[in-house]
Amino acid sequence: MNTAFATPFSASSLPTPPTGWPISSCDTYEQAQRVVDFLASKSFPVEDITIVGVEPMLVERVSGRLTWGRVLGAAAASGAWLGMFVGLLLSLFTVDAGMLPIAVGLVGGVTASMITATIGYASTRGRRDFASRSELVARRYDVLCQPRNAEAGRDLLYSLA
Repeated sequence: MNTAFATPFSASSLPTPPTGWPISSCDTYEQAQRVVDFLASKSFPVEDITIVGVEPMLVERVSGRLTWGRVLGAAAASGAWLGMFVGLLLSLFTVDAGMLPIAVGLVGGVTASMITATIGYASTRGRRDFASRSELVARRYDVLCQPRNAEAGRDLLYSLA
């Protein structure tokens, strides 16, 4: 019996932990990239290299305070763009409509976006009065190499220091 739920997965499609021996440890991803670039410039088989972010962290960087003015202003701008786009599409398919579909789209987009933003911001009741963005970073980045070339990679990196 072959169903959608019984479809076998290949082992290569599943996530697997990295393998290899550490040949370098770096504080930033940029430094790890430079290590791999250096090895590549020395004709090292970089196919054996893996950069591993160790101890991942989710970092939320606060970019500013939210106020009613900022929330509604951003909502109006976002709604205006979407409304103008929808209005432009409507005007392309409406014969002799002129600018009316664009104006209706603009007003409708701004209104809908501001209502949605008002409901969303009011529902937080001041518990989240800031804007932020999240990113995933690691405490350090290890450069791993398959055992067959790990010693050669370390030797090249020692010559760099």
